[in-house]
Amino acid sequence: MTVQLPSQIVVERFLPTVRSMLAAELSERGFAQREIADRLGVSQAAVSQYLAGDGGREERFVEQSRMQATVERIAEGFATGRMDDYEALAELLELVRDFEDRGPICAIHEEEMPALEGMGCDLCVRGRDRAVQAEREVLSNVRRAVRAFANAPGVAAHVPNVGTNVAMALPDPADETDVAAVPGRIHAMRGGINVPSNPEFGASQHVATTLLAATTADPSIRGAINLATSDDLLAAVPESLDAVAFDAAYEDRRERLRALFADGVPGVVYHEGAFGIEPITYVLGESAVDAVDRARTLVERVDGS
Repeated sequence: MTVQLPSQIVVERFLPTVRSMLAAELSERGFAQREIADRLGVSQAAVSQYLAGDGGREERFVEQSRMQATVERIAEGFATGRMDDYEALAELLELVRDFEDRGPICAIHEEEMPALEGMGCDLCVRGRDRAVQAEREVLSNVRRAVRAFANAPGVAAHVPNVGTNVAMALPDPADETDVAAVPGRIHAMRGGINVPSNPEFGASQHVATTLLAATTADPSIRGAINLATSDDLLAAVPESLDAVAFDAAYEDRRERLRALFADGVPGVVYHEGAFGIEPITYVLGESAVDAVDRARTLVERVDGS
């Protein structure tokens, strides 16, 4: 992974783009190339390149209506004398801050640093924040767990018809919005695994319900994955994890699970279904990665038996 600061994007992509756009606007207002060069702090040759369309514009900046409005405002201010260099700088800095706050600078930054993708990164704007850092860590853990599950052999056969989800809760979660999971769930497709999107908070209901009951009883349990219940899968559960059954009904499920976990949280809980409810097994762990590792081990034991 290449570490790149957003300031590099500002210097290498935003600045040439805004200079090119300003050069064009000032030229339309009758400024000579020498005057434009003085205003922009570049050489006259650079201005000539900008006006010829060789300035290396970043189109994602050019198409932004706020970028266009800011450039026109600065150019008009220079032309009428109502704006000086200090005021122009203030306008551009405000625009940069806006673009860094989940705007086009943020989008380009994610492309250059894939580790940021899907994390809702706002480090540039708000700095370090423990709550934000915890969210990023949870999302990152779920993404790694999902990749591990999707790449594991044999898991497709254990994905229920309703789909599988991989979830992880924040420390001290209050409700489903504090649990990250995959929107739309993970499904088996042509013998493989289809992951529809990156994890988000609040994307799971049933897996989150089970996980919230577990983490309330034992705060160290913060990860979960659901699989299809089968005799072979349950037979593969080692004594160290323990497999405990519960009633499949949705009504008051979280409260019933809390009561079940009062004497300790097992590594596996399952139900055998009911009318309109598919049999589901939940594998729990200290994180999403831990839960998936346990699930993969169960699948390997089934396939090896």
